[in-house]
Amino acid sequence: MKLVVKIGGSILKDGSPDVNLISDIKEVFSNCKLVLVHGGGDEVTSIASRMGKEQVFVTSPDGFRSRYTDRETLDIYVMVMAGKISKEIVSTLLEFGLPAVGISGVDGGLLRAERKKKLVIIDEKGRKRIIPGGYTGKITDVNIGLLETLLNSGYLPVISPLSIGYEYEILNVDGDRAASYVAGALKADRLILLTDVEGLILDGELCEGISSSQLKEKLRKIGPGMITKVYAAMEALEMGVDKIVICSGLKPKPITSALEGKAGTTIYRG
Repeated sequence: MKLVVKIGGSILKDGSPDVNLISDIKEVFSNCKLVLVHGGGDEVTSIASRMGKEQVFVTSPDGFRSRYTDRETLDIYVMVMAGKISKEIVSTLLEFGLPAVGISGVDGGLLRAERKKKLVIIDEKGRKRIIPGGYTGKITDVNIGLLETLLNSGYLPVISPLSIGYEYEILNVDGDRAASYVAGALKADRLILLTDVEGLILDGELCEGISSSQLKEKLRKIGPGMITKVYAAMEALEMGVDKIVICSGLKPKPITSALEGKAGTTIYRG
């Protein structure tokens, strides 16, 4: 089985997964080819603030909330994501006997992206505005050969959500979308998006299972904290991933429970 797991920044403690999650990763890794993609936006925001660079967040007409990445913010983002967080996760996994290798989407041209020239946002008065795109990108290609080389050599890749543009500029990309493109390129059997909530909540209740067609009808009911994961899930299905699970990474054996259908929300083609 090929499996891609996104570790949300909200469940990272001091940049590293907790022991419960690491034990589950170790058990799952022994039975399948596993790729981890990590987040860590809160840590970026915290460090940027301490450096005197307050972060700006914008919201798209579709409800996506994202970090506005100017040049200075990009420098901090690269430093924290591909440096501090990546190495803390990798060193912790190595301590527990896992052959982790930390790479960013820049390394080996792992994630190629088209730089966004402009962004359409909703301002504080609810009006649409067009602003420069900054250093953000939309993923267009995954260097699958690099990942397969690592996986076939027995390594556990840990990917930081950065990408390389077509003018060889470094770009910020969303972690959930990065995970979906990696899963799609690998033709993974499962994509698991771990976060700090139980799963997708619809009409006040946890949705245990839903098809992509049913999900499209519910998009207006989904809040900004979950909408990116939902779109990432639908993209992964379109790219050939069998099933996507959105679930809490704070529960015992979160990955195993997701694989067994005992936790979170399973999204399937249909």
